[in-house]
Amino acid sequence: MKFVVLKFGGTSLVDVDLREKAANKIIAAKEEGHMPVVVVSAIGRKGDPYATDTLINLVSQSYRELPNREMDLLMSCGEIISGIIMVAALQSMGHPAVLLTGAQAGIITDNKYSEARILKVQPQKVTKFAQEGYIVVVAGFQGVTEDGDITTLGRGGSDTTAAALGVALNAVCVDIYTDVEGIMTADPRIVKEAKALDVITYDEICHLAHEGAKVVHPRAVEIAMQKGIPLRVRSTFTDSPGTLVTTSGEAYKGTIDITRDRIITGITYISGIAQFKVGIGTGIEGLKQQRRVFRALALAGISIDFINLLPEFVLFTVLDNVADKTVKVLENTGYVPEMITGCAKVSAVGAGMSGVPGVIADIVEALTKEDIQILQCNDSHTTVWVLVRREDMEKAVIALHRQFKLGQ
Repeated sequence: MKFVVLKFGGTSLVDVDLREKAANKIIAAKEEGHMPVVVVSAIGRKGDPYATDTLINLVSQSYRELPNREMDLLMSCGEIISGIIMVAALQSMGHPAVLLTGAQAGIITDNKYSEARILKVQPQKVTKFAQEGYIVVVAGFQGVTEDGDITTLGRGGSDTTAAALGVALNAVCVDIYTDVEGIMTADPRIVKEAKALDVITYDEICHLAHEGAKVVHPRAVEIAMQKGIPLRVRSTFTDSPGTLVTTSGEAYKGTIDITRDRIITGITYISGIAQFKVGIGTGIEGLKQQRRVFRALALAGISIDFINLLPEFVLFTVLDNVADKTVKVLENTGYVPEMITGCAKVSAVGAGMSGVPGVIADIVEALTKEDIQILQCNDSHTTVWVLVRREDMEKAVIALHRQFKLGQ
Protein backbone atom coordinates (compact mmCIF):
# COMPACT_ATOMS: atom_id res chain seq x y z
CA MET A 1 0.00 0.00 0.00
CA LYS A 2 1.29 3.44 -0.91
CA PHE A 3 0.19 5.77 1.87
CA VAL A 4 0.43 9.54 1.75
CA VAL A 5 -0.24 11.66 4.82
CA LEU A 6 -1.88 15.05 4.33
CA LYS A 7 -2.03 17.47 7.26
CA PHE A 8 -4.30 20.53 7.20
CA GLY A 9 -3.92 23.43 9.60
CA GLY A 10 -6.88 25.17 11.17
CA THR A 11 -6.77 28.11 8.76
CA SER A 12 -7.36 25.67 5.89
CA LEU A 13 -10.64 24.44 7.36
CA VAL A 14 -12.49 27.51 8.62
CA ASP A 15 -15.31 27.56 6.06
CA VAL A 16 -17.06 25.39 3.49
CA ASP A 17 -15.08 26.71 0.52
CA LEU A 18 -11.72 26.04 2.17
CA ARG A 19 -12.78 22.59 3.35
CA GLU A 20 -13.81 21.79 -0.21
CA LYS A 21 -10.36 22.86 -1.46
CA ALA A 22 -8.76 20.61 1.15
CA ALA A 23 -11.08 17.72 0.28
CA ASN A 24 -10.24 18.07 -3.42
CA LYS A 25 -6.53 17.70 -2.65
CA ILE A 26 -7.26 14.57 -0.61
CA ILE A 27 -9.39 13.11 -3.40
CA ALA A 28 -6.70 13.94 -5.97
CA ALA A 29 -4.16 11.94 -3.94
CA LYS A 30 -6.61 9.01 -3.84
CA GLU A 31 -7.20 9.19 -7.60
CA GLU A 32 -3.43 9.09 -8.15
CA GLY A 33 -3.47 5.61 -6.62
CA HIS A 34 -2.45 6.45 -3.04
CA MET A 35 -4.15 5.75 0.25
CA PRO A 36 -4.54 9.17 1.85
CA VAL A 37 -4.44 9.52 5.63
CA VAL A 38 -5.55 12.98 6.69
CA VAL A 39 -4.45 14.77 9.88
CA VAL A 40 -6.41 17.85 10.97
CA SER A 41 -5.85 20.68 13.43
CA ALA A 42 -8.56 22.53 15.32
CA ILE A 43 -10.54 24.94 13.16
CA GLY A 44 -9.48 28.57 13.22
CA ARG A 45 -7.39 30.60 15.62
CA LYS A 46 -7.91 32.37 18.94
CA GLY A 47 -11.40 33.87 19.05
CA ASP A 48 -12.89 31.47 16.52
CA PRO A 49 -15.66 29.29 18.03
CA TYR A 50 -13.84 25.93 18.01
CA ALA A 51 -10.20 27.01 18.24
CA THR A 52 -8.24 25.40 21.08
CA ASP A 53 -7.63 28.75 22.81
CA THR A 54 -11.36 29.48 22.68
CA LEU A 55 -12.15 26.18 24.39
CA ILE A 56 -9.58 26.90 27.10
CA ASN A 57 -11.05 30.39 27.67
CA LEU A 58 -14.49 28.84 28.08
CA VAL A 59 -13.27 27.34 31.35
CA SER A 60 -10.54 29.76 32.46
CA GLN A 61 -12.76 32.85 32.37
CA SER A 62 -14.88 31.36 35.15
CA TYR A 63 -12.54 29.01 37.01
CA ARG A 64 -8.95 29.65 38.03
CA GLU A 65 -7.50 26.17 37.66
CA LEU A 66 -8.21 22.98 35.78
CA PRO A 67 -6.16 19.82 36.43
CA ASN A 68 -3.65 19.02 33.69
CA ARG A 69 -5.35 15.73 32.83
CA GLU A 70 -8.73 17.40 32.30
CA MET A 71 -7.13 20.31 30.45
CA ASP A 72 -5.76 17.85 27.89
CA LEU A 73 -9.19 16.31 27.48
CA LEU A 74 -10.57 19.78 26.78
CA MET A 75 -7.78 20.71 24.37
CA SER A 76 -8.29 17.51 22.37
CA CYS A 77 -11.88 18.47 21.50
CA GLY A 78 -11.06 21.01 18.78
CA GLU A 79 -9.32 18.48 16.54
CA ILE A 80 -12.15 15.97 17.00
CA ILE A 81 -14.71 18.58 15.92
CA SER A 82 -12.51 19.48 12.95
CA GLY A 83 -12.12 15.81 12.00
CA ILE A 84 -15.85 15.14 12.08
CA ILE A 85 -16.49 18.08 9.78
CA MET A 86 -13.79 16.89 7.36
CA VAL A 87 -15.35 13.40 7.28
CA ALA A 88 -18.72 15.00 6.49
CA ALA A 89 -17.15 17.06 3.69
CA LEU A 90 -15.49 14.01 2.09
CA GLN A 91 -18.63 11.88 2.32
CA SER A 92 -20.74 14.66 0.79
CA MET A 93 -18.39 14.48 -2.21
CA GLY A 94 -18.92 10.74 -2.59
CA HIS A 95 -15.85 9.40 -0.76
CA PRO A 96 -16.36 7.22 2.34
CA ALA A 97 -14.31 8.48 5.27
CA VAL A 98 -13.87 7.68 8.95
CA LEU A 99 -12.52 9.69 11.88
CA LEU A 100 -10.05 8.28 14.39
CA THR A 101 -8.95 10.11 17.51
CA GLY A 102 -5.25 10.12 18.25
CA ALA A 103 -5.82 7.24 20.66
CA GLN A 104 -7.77 5.21 18.09
CA ALA A 105 -5.03 5.86 15.52
CA GLY A 106 -2.50 4.30 17.89
CA ILE A 107 -0.56 7.42 18.95
CA ILE A 108 0.96 6.24 22.26
CA THR A 109 2.62 8.92 24.39
CA ASP A 110 4.21 9.50 27.77
CA ASN A 111 2.12 11.15 30.50
CA LYS A 112 3.52 14.68 30.34
CA TYR A 113 0.23 16.48 29.85
CA SER A 114 0.14 19.37 27.35
CA GLU A 115 3.69 18.52 26.13
CA ALA A 116 3.51 14.76 25.65
CA ARG A 117 6.12 12.95 23.58
CA ILE A 118 5.16 10.14 21.22
CA LEU A 119 6.61 6.81 22.37
CA LYS A 120 5.32 4.64 19.54
CA VAL A 121 2.61 4.42 16.91
CA GLN A 122 0.39 1.35 16.48
CA PRO A 123 -1.42 2.08 13.19
CA GLN A 124 -3.30 -1.20 12.75
CA LYS A 125 -6.71 0.48 12.84
CA VAL A 126 -5.58 3.11 10.31
CA THR A 127 -4.38 0.35 7.97
CA LYS A 128 -7.59 -1.68 8.45
CA PHE A 129 -9.92 1.18 7.48
CA ALA A 130 -7.68 2.18 4.56
CA GLN A 131 -7.78 -1.39 3.21
CA GLU A 132 -11.58 -1.28 3.45
CA GLY A 133 -11.64 1.76 1.16
CA TYR A 134 -12.09 4.55 3.69
CA ILE A 135 -10.20 7.82 3.70
CA VAL A 136 -8.90 7.87 7.26
CA VAL A 137 -9.06 11.23 9.04
CA VAL A 138 -7.02 11.48 12.26
CA ALA A 139 -7.43 14.12 14.93
CA GLY A 140 -3.99 15.71 15.27
CA PHE A 141 -2.25 17.13 18.36
CA GLN A 142 -3.31 14.27 20.61
CA GLY A 143 -2.48 10.78 21.78
CA VAL A 144 -3.05 8.45 24.70
CA THR A 145 -0.89 7.08 27.49
CA GLU A 146 -0.46 3.35 27.94
CA ASP A 147 -2.90 3.69 30.86
CA GLY A 148 -5.55 5.17 28.56
CA ASP A 149 -5.39 8.87 29.49
CA ILE A 150 -5.76 11.42 26.68
CA THR A 151 -2.72 13.68 26.15
CA THR A 152 -1.85 16.57 23.87
CA LEU A 153 1.47 17.07 22.08
CA GLY A 154 2.14 20.79 22.56
CA ARG A 155 2.80 23.45 19.95
CA GLY A 156 2.98 22.01 16.45
CA GLY A 157 1.40 18.80 17.67
CA SER A 158 -0.60 18.14 14.51
CA ASP A 159 2.59 18.37 12.43
CA THR A 160 4.12 15.86 14.83
CA THR A 161 1.12 13.54 14.48
CA ALA A 162 1.41 13.65 10.69
CA ALA A 163 5.14 12.91 10.70
CA ALA A 164 4.78 10.06 13.19
CA LEU A 165 2.02 8.44 11.14
CA GLY A 166 4.09 8.94 7.99
CA VAL A 167 6.96 7.01 9.55
CA ALA A 168 4.71 4.28 11.00
CA LEU A 169 2.95 3.76 7.68
CA ASN A 170 6.16 4.08 5.63
CA ALA A 171 4.37 6.77 3.64
CA VAL A 172 5.57 7.98 0.26
CA CYS A 173 5.54 11.51 1.70
CA VAL A 174 3.93 13.77 4.28
CA ASP A 175 2.26 16.91 2.91
CA ILE A 176 1.85 19.78 5.39
CA TYR A 177 -0.84 22.10 4.02
CA THR A 178 -0.93 25.64 5.30
CA ASP A 179 -1.86 29.18 4.22
CA VAL A 180 1.47 30.00 2.51
CA GLU A 181 3.10 28.76 -0.71
CA GLY A 182 5.82 26.86 1.11
CA ILE A 183 8.87 27.62 3.20
CA MET A 184 9.86 31.20 2.45
CA THR A 185 13.31 32.77 2.34
CA ALA A 186 12.05 35.25 4.98
CA ASP A 187 8.80 36.41 6.54
CA PRO A 188 6.89 37.90 3.56
CA ARG A 189 5.21 40.37 5.93
CA ILE A 190 8.65 41.93 6.41
CA VAL A 191 10.44 41.19 3.13
CA LYS A 192 8.33 41.81 0.03
CA GLU A 193 10.91 40.02 -2.14
CA ALA A 194 10.73 36.80 -0.09
CA LYS A 195 10.05 33.73 -2.20
CA ALA A 196 9.11 30.12 -1.62
CA LEU A 197 11.98 27.63 -1.73
CA ASP A 198 11.74 24.63 -4.06
CA VAL A 199 13.73 22.36 -1.77
CA ILE A 200 15.40 22.51 1.63
CA THR A 201 17.26 19.98 3.77
CA TYR A 202 15.91 18.56 7.03
CA ASP A 203 18.77 20.23 8.86
CA GLU A 204 18.06 23.66 7.40
CA ILE A 205 14.33 23.61 8.15
CA CYS A 206 14.99 22.41 11.71
CA HIS A 207 17.27 25.40 12.26
CA LEU A 208 14.81 27.80 10.64
CA ALA A 209 11.97 26.43 12.76
CA HIS A 210 13.96 26.54 16.01
CA GLU A 211 14.94 30.14 15.23
CA GLY A 212 11.44 31.47 14.66
CA ALA A 213 10.02 30.23 11.34
CA LYS A 214 6.56 28.84 12.10
CA VAL A 215 5.61 26.91 8.95
CA VAL A 216 6.42 23.43 10.28
CA HIS A 217 7.39 22.26 13.75
CA PRO A 218 10.99 21.04 14.16
CA ARG A 219 9.90 17.96 16.12
CA ALA A 220 7.89 16.81 13.08
CA VAL A 221 10.92 17.31 10.83
CA GLU A 222 13.16 15.36 13.21
CA ILE A 223 10.72 12.43 13.27
CA ALA A 224 10.44 12.31 9.47
CA MET A 225 14.21 12.60 9.12
CA GLN A 226 14.79 9.44 11.20
CA LYS A 227 13.30 7.31 8.42
CA GLY A 228 13.95 9.65 5.50
CA ILE A 229 10.25 10.31 4.81
CA PRO A 230 10.04 13.37 2.51
CA LEU A 231 7.99 16.31 3.76
CA ARG A 232 6.32 18.83 1.50
CA VAL A 233 5.05 22.18 2.78
CA ARG A 234 2.26 23.30 0.46
CA SER A 235 -0.59 25.80 0.19
CA THR A 236 -4.20 24.72 0.53
CA PHE A 237 -5.23 27.58 -1.72
CA THR A 238 -3.10 26.92 -4.83
CA ASP A 239 -1.70 24.06 -6.88
CA SER A 240 1.90 25.12 -6.20
CA PRO A 241 4.24 22.16 -5.56
CA GLY A 242 5.44 23.89 -2.39
CA THR A 243 8.75 23.16 -0.69
CA LEU A 244 10.27 19.70 -0.52
CA VAL A 245 12.07 18.86 2.74
CA THR A 246 14.46 15.96 2.32
CA THR A 247 17.97 14.68 2.93
CA SER A 248 18.75 14.71 -0.76
CA GLY A 249 17.32 15.70 -4.11
CA GLU A 250 15.00 12.72 -4.26
CA ALA A 251 11.52 14.12 -4.52
CA TYR A 252 8.16 12.46 -4.63
CA LYS A 253 8.45 12.35 -8.42
CA GLY A 254 11.71 12.91 -10.24
CA THR A 255 14.87 14.46 -8.86
CA ILE A 256 15.76 17.97 -7.77
CA ASP A 257 19.40 19.00 -7.46
CA ILE A 258 20.23 20.82 -4.25
CA THR A 259 23.06 23.12 -5.31
CA ARG A 260 25.88 23.87 -2.93
CA ASP A 261 26.39 27.42 -4.16
CA ARG A 262 23.41 28.62 -2.13
CA ILE A 263 25.27 29.75 0.97
CA ILE A 264 22.23 31.06 2.87
CA THR A 265 18.79 29.48 2.55
CA GLY A 266 16.66 31.78 4.68
CA ILE A 267 16.51 34.55 7.27
CA THR A 268 14.33 34.28 10.36
CA TYR A 269 13.93 35.96 13.72
CA ILE A 270 12.67 35.74 17.31
CA SER A 271 11.67 38.90 19.17
CA GLY A 272 10.84 39.53 22.82
CA ILE A 273 14.33 38.76 24.15
CA ALA A 274 16.40 40.24 26.96
CA GLN A 275 20.20 40.16 27.01
CA PHE A 276 22.15 39.69 30.26
CA LYS A 277 25.78 40.42 30.98
CA VAL A 278 27.16 39.06 34.27
CA GLY A 279 30.67 39.77 35.57
CA ILE A 280 32.43 36.66 36.91
CA GLY A 281 36.11 37.49 37.34
CA THR A 282 39.00 35.63 35.74
CA GLY A 283 40.98 32.41 36.01
CA ILE A 284 39.82 29.44 38.09
CA GLU A 285 37.53 31.68 40.12
CA GLY A 286 35.84 32.82 36.92
CA LEU A 287 35.15 29.23 35.90
CA LYS A 288 33.59 28.56 39.30
CA GLN A 289 31.41 31.64 38.93
CA GLN A 290 30.23 30.55 35.47
CA ARG A 291 29.02 27.31 36.96
CA ARG A 292 27.37 29.14 39.85
CA VAL A 293 25.48 31.50 37.52
CA PHE A 294 24.13 28.74 35.29
CA ARG A 295 23.27 26.44 38.17
CA ALA A 296 21.23 29.16 39.90
CA LEU A 297 19.27 29.84 36.70
CA ALA A 298 18.70 26.13 36.09
CA LEU A 299 17.38 25.59 39.61
CA ALA A 300 14.98 28.49 39.07
CA GLY A 301 13.67 26.85 35.89
CA ILE A 302 14.91 29.66 33.62
CA SER A 303 15.84 28.60 30.08
CA ILE A 304 18.75 30.56 28.62
CA ASP A 305 19.97 30.93 25.05
CA PHE A 306 22.64 32.64 22.93
CA ILE A 307 25.44 31.98 25.42
CA ASN A 308 28.88 33.58 25.07
CA LEU A 309 31.54 32.77 27.68
CA LEU A 310 34.28 35.38 27.92
CA PRO A 311 37.23 35.67 30.35
CA GLU A 312 35.60 38.24 32.66
CA PHE A 313 31.85 37.90 32.06
CA VAL A 314 29.13 35.76 30.50
CA LEU A 315 26.49 36.87 28.01
CA PHE A 316 23.19 35.11 27.50
CA THR A 317 19.57 35.82 26.62
CA VAL A 318 16.17 34.93 28.07
CA LEU A 319 12.65 35.68 26.94
CA ASP A 320 11.41 39.09 28.05
CA ASN A 321 8.65 37.55 30.16
CA VAL A 322 11.19 35.99 32.54
CA ALA A 323 13.65 38.90 32.56
CA ASP A 324 12.53 40.26 35.94
CA LYS A 325 12.72 36.79 37.48
CA THR A 326 16.22 36.37 36.05
CA VAL A 327 17.35 39.64 37.65
CA LYS A 328 16.05 38.52 41.05
CA VAL A 329 17.74 35.10 40.82
CA LEU A 330 21.08 36.64 39.87
CA GLU A 331 20.87 39.34 42.55
CA ASN A 332 19.94 36.77 45.20
CA THR A 333 23.01 34.77 44.13
CA GLY A 334 25.24 37.81 44.65
CA TYR A 335 25.58 39.25 41.13
CA VAL A 336 24.78 42.67 39.67
CA PRO A 337 23.68 41.90 36.11
CA GLU A 338 23.48 44.33 33.21
CA MET A 339 20.29 43.87 31.19
CA ILE A 340 19.01 45.08 27.83
CA THR A 341 15.34 44.29 27.19
CA GLY A 342 13.48 44.55 23.89
CA CYS A 343 15.99 42.64 21.78
CA ALA A 344 15.57 40.29 18.84
CA LYS A 345 17.62 37.39 17.51
CA VAL A 346 18.00 37.40 13.73
CA SER A 347 19.33 34.19 12.15
CA ALA A 348 20.82 33.40 8.76
CA VAL A 349 20.48 29.67 8.01
CA GLY A 350 22.09 27.67 5.23
CA ALA A 351 23.76 24.28 4.90
CA GLY A 352 26.00 25.78 2.21
CA MET A 353 27.83 28.12 4.61
CA SER A 354 29.91 25.38 6.24
CA GLY A 355 33.58 26.02 5.47
CA VAL A 356 32.85 29.11 3.37
CA PRO A 357 34.91 32.15 4.40
CA GLY A 358 33.38 35.61 4.58
CA VAL A 359 29.84 34.84 5.76
CA ILE A 360 30.26 36.73 9.04
CA ALA A 361 31.97 39.58 7.18
CA ASP A 362 29.00 39.83 4.81
CA ILE A 363 26.56 39.91 7.72
CA VAL A 364 28.49 42.60 9.58
CA GLU A 365 28.80 44.63 6.38
CA ALA A 366 25.07 44.44 5.66
CA LEU A 367 24.06 45.51 9.17
CA THR A 368 26.70 48.22 9.41
CA LYS A 369 25.36 49.82 6.22
CA GLU A 370 22.01 50.14 7.99
CA ASP A 371 23.59 51.50 11.22
CA ILE A 372 22.37 48.43 13.12
CA GLN A 373 24.32 47.69 16.28
CA ILE A 374 25.17 44.01 16.81
CA LEU A 375 24.80 43.31 20.52
CA GLN A 376 25.97 39.71 20.28
CA CYS A 377 26.94 37.18 17.61
CA ASN A 378 27.43 33.43 17.39
CA ASP A 379 27.56 30.75 14.71
CA SER A 380 27.41 27.04 13.95
CA HIS A 381 27.97 25.00 10.78
CA THR A 382 24.57 26.01 9.40
CA THR A 383 23.48 29.15 11.28
CA VAL A 384 24.76 32.60 12.18
CA TRP A 385 22.86 34.42 14.93
CA VAL A 386 22.99 38.13 15.67
CA LEU A 387 21.29 39.92 18.53
CA VAL A 388 19.94 43.38 17.73
CA ARG A 389 17.50 45.81 19.30
CA ARG A 390 13.85 45.10 18.50
CA GLU A 391 13.46 48.38 16.63
CA ASP A 392 16.23 47.25 14.25
CA MET A 393 14.90 43.73 13.71
CA GLU A 394 12.92 44.27 10.51
CA LYS A 395 15.70 46.35 8.96
CA ALA A 396 18.16 43.58 9.82
CA VAL A 397 16.01 40.87 8.21
CA ILE A 398 15.61 42.94 5.04
CA ALA A 399 19.32 43.82 4.92
CA LEU A 400 20.47 40.19 5.25
CA HIS A 401 17.91 38.96 2.74
CA ARG A 402 19.23 41.53 0.28
CA GLN A 403 22.92 40.88 1.09
CA PHE A 404 22.63 37.18 0.21
CA LYS A 405 20.40 37.83 -2.82
CA LEU A 406 17.65 35.50 -1.58
CA GLY A 407 14.96 37.24 -3.60
CA GLN A 408 16.60 36.37 -6.93
